[in-house]
Amino acid sequence: MTSTAAARGERGDAVEQRGNLFHSWGPLLLLAVSSVVTFATVDLFAMSPAERVAVIPLTGVAVLLHLWWWRNGHVSRGPTAASSLHYGLRWAVAAVLTWLNPFYALYAIIGYFTAAKMLPGRWANAGLLATAVTMAGSQSGGLPPQGRVGWVVFGALLAVNISMVVIFTHLEVKDIERTRRHLATITELERTNARLQQALDENAALHAQLVVQAREAGVADERRRLAAEIHDTLAQGLIGIIAQLQAEAASTGAGTARPHLDRAAKLARQSLGEARRSVRNLSPAALEHDGLPQALRKTVRTWSEREGVRGEFTVTGTAQQLPDEVAATVLRIVQETLSNVARHARAARVGVTLSYMDGEITLDVRDDGRGFDPRAPLFRSGPGGFGLAGMRARAERVAGSLSVESEPGHGTAVSARVPLPRHDR
Repeated sequence: MTSTAAARGERGDAVEQRGNLFHSWGPLLLLAVSSVVTFATVDLFAMSPAERVAVIPLTGVAVLLHLWWWRNGHVSRGPTAASSLHYGLRWAVAAVLTWLNPFYALYAIIGYFTAAKMLPGRWANAGLLATAVTMAGSQSGGLPPQGRVGWVVFGALLAVNISMVVIFTHLEVKDIERTRRHLATITELERTNARLQQALDENAALHAQLVVQAREAGVADERRRLAAEIHDTLAQGLIGIIAQLQAEAASTGAGTARPHLDRAAKLARQSLGEARRSVRNLSPAALEHDGLPQALRKTVRTWSEREGVRGEFTVTGTAQQLPDEVAATVLRIVQETLSNVARHARAARVGVTLSYMDGEITLDVRDDGRGFDPRAPLFRSGPGGFGLAGMRARAERVAGSLSVESEPGHGTAVSARVPLPRHDR
């Protein structure tokens, strides 16, 4: 934008310099040409000796006028009182010279090019008219016209000159207007470009800010995911180990200690494997070698044997390959739900159903325990904030949803729905 404005300024300066050069040397050059042609044609127009002599001082006056004008620096200025006086004196000298010899019209024509620059407002039109009279007189054979025919010819040529002045003045005005509109358009484009650049800078800053926020949100989300992962794996395993050790401590028979210790050791090994896989951010251990239905069946069976609660697992629909994140999410929801049942429900029977349907899978976990009021603040999140709210957050992370239905004394039903990506056949 700066280079464009500078280039436009340089072009404007170059045009102004060429104009000043013409106004500085053009009048003297035209005066010299007119004088040469005049002295070469003195016999053609039958100039008298007095007229020939008069031409010399008038030419000198014209030169002095221009030198005064040029040396005082008036060439580069706009219309002033001095410029109007100069224009009037120069027109008078040019008119007299043209009256003496029509070829001095070559000098008088300079009035057409300098009227707008030297005369203010409507006086420029008067200057153009005066120059048109001089030019018409020259073109009709000299002033004053001879006879009626001379006057008719003079009038016709004057009309032609005035018409041309009007036409060219109109074209000049139009050209000036186009130039002004062009400059205004360029100025507006520069302002628009400046605003656009400002908007781009603001967008770049906003983009950088959004990147930072997205990175921070990703870090926070990953922290929540890892926290939920640890809660659903390590914490649950440790809870199971503690429960087995407590059962062993409470037992009175020597033969009952070994099963509790074996289960505690098994839970410890599973928790260690989950810890390693969580650190590597891999799928749950149960999904490492099995699909989701097999992993859920083993999870329900192992939980049922450990807790002494009858557990049933059912699959409906045609099983299909699921994205790793979806399968892990469903497994974690089942593990968390079973953990809640073991801790709070006092249920005698639990049923887990996995249904493959068109475009989605659903998971239902029902128990016949004591139930609860889902609206109670105590049950909106589990210990550490990863109860029902944590399961719901897991489902929402894979664009799914989770709902809970329960009533004190009538058991609990947890349902999750997860959409599946469609594959074109």
